[in-house]
Amino acid sequence: MSERPPAPRLSDYPHRMTDNIRFADLDVQNHVNNVAIATFFESGRVGYSRDPKLGFSVPEAVIALRRIEIDYLAEMTFPGQVTIATRVKRVGTTSLTFEHALFVGETCTAAAVSILVLLDPQTRRPRPFPSDIAAKLKAAAA
Repeated sequence: MSERPPAPRLSDYPHRMTDNIRFADLDVQNHVNNVAIATFFESGRVGYSRDPKLGFSVPEAVIALRRIEIDYLAEMTFPGQVTIATRVKRVGTTSLTFEHALFVGETCTAAAVSILVLLDPQTRRPRPFPSDIAAKLKAAAA
């Protein structure tokens, strides 16, 4: 059996944002449920893409979530705040892979990898990132 990799550190992520843990995020065990955790990661992806320094926009294209893989590392409870941390892991021709982590204080409560695909809005088929945007994203890759 292999050892668990070390938990992510907040300092490893260039993009960070804070959100409130809402009462509506709780499940019957009174901890933040898996759907709310996926929503926090979505906020991180959107926040990264709209960040004035790190962000990107591809005119006449749409971005779709292709895959998300989440590791649940510790409970989150209400009330509180969560820090959503995001970084670029890989840039492909038509896809972008993010690594994310959620932190309550210094504790990493969840980690995720998400893959996004750039699509042509008419054909709904993958299309390449423009070279300038791909270069910007690759420069930010971990």
